[in-house]
Amino acid sequence: MISLHPEFLTKDGKKEFAVIPYEEFLALQEVPADVADLIDLREAKADEASAACVPLNEVKSRLGLEKP
Repeated sequence: MISLHPEFLTKDGKKEFAVIPYEEFLALQEVPADVADLIDLREAKADEASAACVPLNEVKSRLGLEKP
């Protein structure tokens, strides 16, 4: 979890803006990209869930890489 340390700017006694340190801003920018990557990963896994699979030892055998 990102810990934020905002400073608030007020106007007429009400909070108008929040200012955060630049490092925190950079960390916050990564969150949407991480979420997008997670969504892409889950979609790829779902797409491949029913895909045909070939065990590694069978692939090696077919390629003639299996040791006798």
